[in-house]
Parts: sequence; structure tokens; C-alpha cells
Amino acid sequence: MRIPRSTYRLQIRPSLTLNDAASLVDYLKELGADWVYISPVLTAEEGSDHGYDVTDPSAVDPARGGPEGLEALAAAAHSAGMGVLADIVPNHMGVASPPQNPWWWSLLKEGRGSKYAEAFDVDWDFGGGKIRIPVLGDADELDRLVVVPASDSDSGEAELHYYENRYPVAPGTYDDDADAKQVHARQHYELVDWRAADDELNYRRFFAVNTLAGVRVEIPWVFDESHAEILRWIREGLVDGLRIDHPDGLADPGGYLDRLRTESGGSYALVEKILEPGERLPQGWECEGTSGYDALALVDRLWVDPDGQKALDALDAELRGNAATSGTAEPGSGSTEPVSWQHMTHGTKRMIAEGILRSEVLRLARQVPAGTTLPSGVELEPGTAADALAELLACFPVYRTYLPEHRHYLEEAVQLANGHRPDLTGPIAALQPCLEDPRSALATRFQQTSGMVMAKGVEDTAFYRYTRLTSLTEVGGDPSEFSITPEEFHRQNAERLTRLPHSMTTLSTHDTKRGEDVRARISVLSEIADRWGDTMRQLQELAPLSDGPLANLLWQAVVGAWPASRERLHAYAEKAAREAGNSTLWTAPDEEFEADMHALIDAAFDHPEVNRILTGLVADIDDFGRSNSLSAKLIQLTLPGVPDVYQGTELWEDSLVDPDNRRPVDFEERRRLLAELDRAADASATHPGGAAAATGASNLAQRDPTGISKLLVTSRALRLRRDRPELFTGYNAVTATGSAADHLVGFYRGAVITLATRLPAGLQRRGGWGGTAVVLPVAMRDELTGRQYAPGQNQLADLLADYPVALLVVEDDSQ
Repeated sequence: MRIPRSTYRLQIRPSLTLNDAASLVDYLKELGADWVYISPVLTAEEGSDHGYDVTDPSAVDPARGGPEGLEALAAAAHSAGMGVLADIVPNHMGVASPPQNPWWWSLLKEGRGSKYAEAFDVDWDFGGGKIRIPVLGDADELDRLVVVPASDSDSGEAELHYYENRYPVAPGTYDDDADAKQVHARQHYELVDWRAADDELNYRRFFAVNTLAGVRVEIPWVFDESHAEILRWIREGLVDGLRIDHPDGLADPGGYLDRLRTESGGSYALVEKILEPGERLPQGWECEGTSGYDALALVDRLWVDPDGQKALDALDAELRGNAATSGTAEPGSGSTEPVSWQHMTHGTKRMIAEGILRSEVLRLARQVPAGTTLPSGVELEPGTAADALAELLACFPVYRTYLPEHRHYLEEAVQLANGHRPDLTGPIAALQPCLEDPRSALATRFQQTSGMVMAKGVEDTAFYRYTRLTSLTEVGGDPSEFSITPEEFHRQNAERLTRLPHSMTTLSTHDTKRGEDVRARISVLSEIADRWGDTMRQLQELAPLSDGPLANLLWQAVVGAWPASRERLHAYAEKAAREAGNSTLWTAPDEEFEADMHALIDAAFDHPEVNRILTGLVADIDDFGRSNSLSAKLIQLTLPGVPDVYQGTELWEDSLVDPDNRRPVDFEERRRLLAELDRAADASATHPGGAAAATGASNLAQRDPTGISKLLVTSRALRLRRDRPELFTGYNAVTATGSAADHLVGFYRGAVITLATRLPAGLQRRGGWGGTAVVLPVAMRDELTGRQYAPGQNQLADLLADYPVALLVVEDDSQ
């Protein structure tokens, strides 16, 4: 197996094709990346900017460069000594436009008689044997249907059209005497009101996305047909490894990975898997690890000051008290206590199970075996079963179980559900044996569903409601875990080296809620928690918003991303507010509330006092945020595992949630700055840091507006990992002595030492490093500055004179 030493993620799309990616290989090699990591490139919905809505798994998307583009990228990467990691999507297909998806078109046209009736996960016994498609504006809009005869259609077949939507007409169901409604009634599908998606659908989706239909990849021929092109890439040497999107949606993730490992000849593989704190990947999974969210959550918590929790809790409680007076408070919250994360997520998951994923819960209830009885001997009613299943889903502590190994998570959910709903103890007891049986269809379906409820209830709802410190509400993290000690950080990384040495580490992805540097700046608020509380009270007076917790979230986003365009901040505010769903909704926007919300964003630009408060705060914390950014970057790039750099994040990165984090990247600027950096270093090897170093570790923001210091850290760490992998062998903590020792995070990686500054605002208040020192075992050189250090005690004031970080390498290889 070829294992990457690092990766660089590119979002392949019409505006950055595979051919464009091929032209970037020389830059990525100079940066130090070992593999190019590409987003999905199979044919997707026309206009898709992400590629996760695959419509034809048999071909590389022409809009993304086609097969020639993939060959060009592979040739460029391999000739440069680099590998290619490809993102694939086994769980679902895009069905928004039926004519674009041959599998879905066949299913709609032929129903159960279609070859692909087995491929899609349809409950044919519900809905009168028809696939329900939630697309109508309302139930009366069947009058809008139009029959298009074969002679006039693009497909050469008779079609039904609903505005721009096109659907097939089954053979023998159309004659000249029939109107469109009659033809529709004869089809294998039924167009229904879009609101019916919540509780009347009969096909499995990706989460609650109606236009992404689940695929039964566990069926051998479905795997074969959906993976033939992907496996061709592997066998022909175009692609060297695979990243598997959302394995939790599969009926049998472990079996899928076994098959993939065999068919791919043992290629490197990662899974996009969210692990809750303390959770581990199932034993025996045929993959090298995850796509890195667990590492992200661990690194982020190093920069959060535990001493700030009390003040931020008090502010949160105060803002929720204000929200309580306007009807937007979380159930169970009050004006004196911060909201409970566990209480909140139980509520949001239950809301999802009873709302947008009600169709999935009702399908679970339909799969309860006939004759299932309560302890009293009375048969379990479907409605009661659905209630009990929804409660279990709301109480589930992780994304899903993998029976029989993870049965204890189900037992934990049962205990929690019984506590929340004592009236359901009997129904839960009746369901538990079936839910624990890996051979049970109900158990399989429940495992596929729990992750959907978790993702929608937590990531896409609670993360926008739990606003105490929003740098912690990130994919893969538990925001109730406020901070982490360096000791716990080192313990977990030593375990990572032992258990999953080739798992990915990351700081930003296409799915993160905030870019890495935005989070780094927001985390500084934990070090000035009292000031942030005063600032929020001022802002609420000057630009009031009735939903206090949302106001806290929005102002943290503004502070984290400032200076950002008005347009970007308005777009973020709208998405965040509607995802939170406390004061406005996607399906029913509250115009009055949203007007106030947009006025808040405008105030950042137009209200003189608000702008003064905002810009003053950002100016005061910017250097500390930059220090956090460089520290997090160097740590992530040198930890055990395979570090990934998300496109563009080698410079300062101010993105918010998608689609903001998928904006075009100016690679020419990065190419120019890297060349400038290297020229300066070559021209004067004695000048510490070349072009990036200046007058000390302070004033980073002022002296480095573009982020060349981050480019320096990224390129030097990546090059060292690629060119000298033998230096990165073990993992041990570095111990500092002195009054500021708790502000250092450092570790040995064999012949390399990483040093980074923790809680920089507090360090400044304490007067800097003072007499704090570390002992170097041998003579070492800093890869960032070129400075050399003798063995023995070295002052951190010297080691970190130029940057808040140092990357030390043994001078003499024999040592």
C-alpha cells in the first residue's frame, strides 16, 4: 500500500477542472504536498459545485474535465512523484433532474420492473407501490402537468413535465385521449406536495435531502456497477487511494470496506466518519482511519482558556434569559443557568425525528416485526412504536452502532430514553431485542437512520443554537467539552500514533462551519470573556436582536471573519438563523425578525459606534488570533497521521459555512508568494525566516496581512514530512520549566520538535516567556528561521523570538 505523507484538498468543479488541477501540481509540489486530494469527479447534477450528487457513476464528469482531465492530473501528479486521493460517494445518487440520472429514469419509467428497482432503497409496500416524489407547490398543482409526446421531447420518449421538471412516461400509459393527470395516475411514481417529504416519502434519502436518493450498495451487482469506473482508476494507476463519503448511511459499512479493500488491491482508504469524544472506529474496518474531524476537534480545544468558561456561561444564560422574554428560548433554559448541551441536543434530535425525518421514523415503525408485543402481552401499535423509536434516536449518544460490536451504545440510548419517557419503557423493551439483532431488518435500518438524526439535529440545528463559544461548534466536536489540557492532548495523540498512524488530520474542510483562522480568532474570546460580555451587551443595545443566542453567534462570526464583505455576512446570517430555527425558518421565514437580523449586519458597517466597537476589538485580538492560527497549523501538520491542507488555507483563511468556504482560491497569488518566500530564504540563509520574519513574534497581523508567515509554516512542515519521513517516528511531550510553562504546547516526533504558543493573550498579560525554558537533547535548527540552538536549556524567548511557533530538527543526523 502506498501511504501519503500529506495531502492537499482541491474542490473540483466547472470553475476548477481536473485540467486546472493538473496545472497546479507544480505549485503543490513546491508547497510540499505529497498527494493531490480531489472532491468527487463522477458525473454529477449539471451545475453542481460540489459533486456529491452523482447522476452517472460510469464516467468522469465532462464538466469537471472528463476522463482526459483525470488522466492529465494523474500524469502530472505521478511524474512529480505525487499520488492522487479521490473522494467517492457510495451512499446516494443525485435525482433532482431525472433525465440526467439513467438509473433513476429507469426506475421511474419501469417501477418494480426496472433493473434499478433493487438498487434504490424504496419501500414499495407503502404509497400504493409508487415512488413518491415531493416536488409540487401544493397538491392542486397536478393541473400544471403537461404531456410532451415523444416527437417533441429531448429523450425521444413521451414525458410528463411539471414546469422545468421532466419525468418519463411508462410504455402503454399514454394515448391521445388521456390528459396529463390521467397519464400521471398510470405511472410508477406519484408527484406529491413538497411538504409531504416530512412524513410520506418511501425512499431513503441522504439526510433530509429529497434530491439525493439512497443506494443499496450492499447488493453485489449494485456495488459492481456503481464502482466499475472508480476501480478502473485504481487498476489503471490513475488514483492511488480513496476517501469514502458518509459510510454511516450504508447498511453494512464494514462489509463494504472489506469488498472495497479486496477490489482495490489493498489501496489506501479513509472514511468520512464523525467520532464522538471517546468513540473509536470499529475494530476490523478495512481502512486507515478517518478524514480528520476528530483531530480538528482535539487541536481546536488547545486554544480555549478554561478560565473563561464561567463568564461565557453567565453571558449565555443572560442572553437566553432575554430570549425567553421574546419566546425564542430553548426549552429548559432560564436566565440564571447556561443551557445544557445534552438537553438541547435531545430536543433538537427529537424535533428532527418528528419533523423533516418523520418519513424515516415511520418506515422504521413499519419494519417492526408483526406480533411484537409489550411486556403486558398487548401487541405494539405502529404509532407507539414510532414514538419509542423517535425517542431512542433522540437519545442516541453517537452517530450509529455497528452491531454486534457497539451494542453498548444502544443500551445507553435505552437507559436515557426510559429516563426521558417513562411512559415508553414497555414499547422500548419490546423493540430492544430486535434492535440488538444484527440480522434484523429493523436493526439495520435503525443504524442507517440514527446518523441522519444526529447530523440534522446536532450539526445543522444545535450548532446554530449553542452559541457560548462558536469556535467549538464544529463538525466532529462536542461543544460542551470547553477546552483540553496539554496533558490530555498528548495522551490522545500518543494513542493515535499507536492505533491509527495513517489517519488524516485536518483543520478545514468543505463542510466545516467556520474556517480555521476564523475559529482561531474566536477562541481568543475565551481569554477576554468579561470584555466579550460587556461588548455583547453594548452591541445588543445599539443593534438589538430579540434572539440573544443568535445575536451572540452572529457577532462572533463577524468578529472572526472581519473584515468581510457585507454580502458574505448577510448570506451567513440568513443561513445561520434559518438553520437554528428558533426565530425564523427556511420553510416559513419571519420577515420582521430577518429584517432586524440584517440590520444587525448592516450596523457593523454603517453604525459609527458599532463599527468602532467592532474594529477596536478585532484590532486588539488579531495578533492573538494569528498566533493561534500558526500554532494550530504547525501542530496539525506535524501530529501523528496524514495532514491535509484544504485549498487556500496556506494563507489566512476567513471563510464561514458553505458555500462561503468553497469560494475560488487565488492560486497565482499563492504561487507568487511561495516563490518570493523561497527566493528570500535562498538569498540570505542567515536572515531568520527570509521574507516572512520581521521584528519579533508580536504584530503578526500588521506585518503580515497576506499570511506569508502561515505559508512559511505550511511549506516548511509539509516539505519536511515529505522529504524526511524518517525523522517523524514517535510521540512524546516536551516539558517546559518556568512561570509561563503552561502556555507552551510541544512534542517530540523522533528527531523533530514542534513548539507552539497556547493562550497568547494570557501570555502577554503575564509579560511574555520570562525565564521559561525547554531542554534540547542535541543541537537543533529551526526550519522556519534557520536559527541554530545548542543542546541543553534554551529560553523560549529565544526559540520563539520570530514566530509563536518553532519547528526544530536535529542538526546532525547521526544524533
